[in-house]
Amino acid sequence: MTKAEIVEKMATDAGITKSAAAAALDSFVDGVIKALKKKEGKVTLVGFGTFIKGRRKARKGRNPQTGEAIKIKASNTVKFKAGKKLKESL
Repeated sequence: MTKAEIVEKMATDAGITKSAAAAALDSFVDGVIKALKKKEGKVTLVGFGTFIKGRRKARKGRNPQTGEAIKIKASNTVKFKAGKKLKESL
């Protein structure tokens, strides 16, 4: 499902315009991003799931084309854990 399809579904279900639905979706995404940027970044949507900020340690890897060993820097990542209602619906 694309962003445009989500906006259309939100607009239809809520009885609002597509532009209002797009603004609501953008606001939601911005809110999740801001929450995850915080030190203890975590967003929980009961029944749907939880977005958690994680950390990947620096590690060694290989260039698949040359086989040369390379260093991969540490980085932040986002993990998602599905909620009970979402799991049961699948």
